[in-house]
Parts: sequence; structure tokens; C-alpha cells
Amino acid sequence: MVVWQYYRRRSADSAMRLNKYISETGICSRREADKRIAEGRVTINGRRGELGSQVNEGDEVRVDNRALGVRKQQHVYICLNKPVGITCTTERHISGNIIDFVGHDERIFPVGRLDKPSEGLIILTSNGDIVNRILRSENNHEKEYIVTVDKPVTDKFLNGMAGGVEILGVRTKPCKIRRVDKFTFCIILTQGLNRQIRRMCEVFGYEVKRLQRIRIMNVKLGKLKIGHWRNLTEKELEGLVPDINSGVTEKQRIENKTADKTTSTRRAKQGKPDTKRTRSKVAQPRAKKTAARRKSR
Repeated sequence: MVVWQYYRRRSADSAMRLNKYISETGICSRREADKRIAEGRVTINGRRGELGSQVNEGDEVRVDNRALGVRKQQHVYICLNKPVGITCTTERHISGNIIDFVGHDERIFPVGRLDKPSEGLIILTSNGDIVNRILRSENNHEKEYIVTVDKPVTDKFLNGMAGGVEILGVRTKPCKIRRVDKFTFCIILTQGLNRQIRRMCEVFGYEVKRLQRIRIMNVKLGKLKIGHWRNLTEKELEGLVPDINSGVTEKQRIENKTADKTTSTRRAKQGKPDTKRTRSKVAQPRAKKTAARRKSR
């Protein structure tokens, strides 16, 4: 779908169409919800609902006089082929901001950024729990770019870029890089410093003429046209965040990880072995003893 054709500015409240609200509680599809609404079987705060009615936060919706439970939270995960000139910000007063450009019904925000003069793949979501997990640099998540520069790409340039470059007071991590053609190269980064590729190229006297991101981890740009977006597939989501469907939030995941470390530290102070770390070492001698007994028989 072309995003500028589907642009819609949402109102300040969290109103939702009645049929969508009903379907998200899990009792039926939107089509079935429309049927029940048309038959007069749905009420909002005691009044008969109509096709196209809006439900606001705090409203009581009943179907066949039975109050619906809280609707299931269904987060949005999309990827956009961002055009040059769109700014990756949630600040609505900034002209050309990515939120107004996409015009999605849900409240979404970009995961990371892609410079205004750059184009290509960027992920947007309504789920704040996954953002830090994707962006955290120590996770070494790969992002792949196709870059066109103003001078021929030399072996010296490629080797220099691959080994790391001093920018912004730090040395960039080693990266994978290869020549595509005379003026173009492909680079895979595992960190996201501000305008990193452009600054790295400047160190060697190169100017970036075009920068396009084509992959974030397992999510590929593919044939998605500029200015278009699509929903992520289940397989892509599982690759981005393996326990995305487990119901474990980022806060819970960190608390569980911290609890594991605390337990290991406590056992160490008490002089007890950490069973998680020693299990495999203990199992090896036992296996050898078992094998020896079998041979003796």
C-alpha cells in the first residue's frame, strides 16, 4: 500500500471502530462483528451500537447483553522503505516526520533511526519492550547497507573501513565490507553511531552520494517499493525477538537475568558449585565410568 494514500491523522483520544474492538477481544472476526452490530446485538454504554461506531477508553461494550472483557493487546510491527527526506522522529511538529508519513492507525514509533538523506529499511512498532533489545549494541545485531560514493572504491579504502575507524572520539567496531562496483560497496555494521557510515567515509576523503539500508538482522528490504510499508511476518518477528510470543516483557526478562546472576553469586559465596555451569563437567566423568563398567563386563 502507498502510505501517502492511506494517510490519516488520529484524534487525541484512543477511539477504535466498534467491529475492530470486538474482534480484538477474540470472540469473533470483524465480519461477524459487523453482522452482530447490524442485528442490534451490540451496545456501547447501554446504547445500541451502529456500523462505524467508535469505542473510547472506559466504554462498556456488550454483545448479546454480555460485557466484553479487556481486548487483547495486539502490537504493530511494520517495516517501511523510507524515502530520502523523511525524518525518523515522533515529533509531529517537524515537517516530514515518519509518523505522519506512515499515517498508521496505531501509535507507533521507529526502532532506531535512518538519516534524513538516507533511504531504505526501517522498523516501526507499538511495542516499546523490544526496542532496546534490538538496538543494544552488545547484541551485535547486523544491519546491511548499499553505499554509493563520489570516488572509485579501492582496496585500501575497503581494508581501512573493515578494520575500524576513529570517529566521534571512539573507534568503530570491525565490520564486513565488499565492493559492488566501481563506486559502490556493501557494508554490514553491528553498531549504530550517529551518521556512522558517512563519517567513516569522510575519514578516507570519500563523500556518500547514496545510502540505502537493505537489511536489519533477518528482516530484508526485498522488493518493497520506496514509500511503501508492510507488516512483519511471524518468522521475522521470531528472528528479531525469539521470545516475542512468550508474554515475557523486557522488564521481566532483565529481572530474570539479574535473579540468575544473584543466585550464582550467592552459591559461590557459600562455597557451593553453580549447577548450571558444572552440570556438563560433572556429566563427563560419570559417562566415562559407565563406559568403563560396560567394557569390564
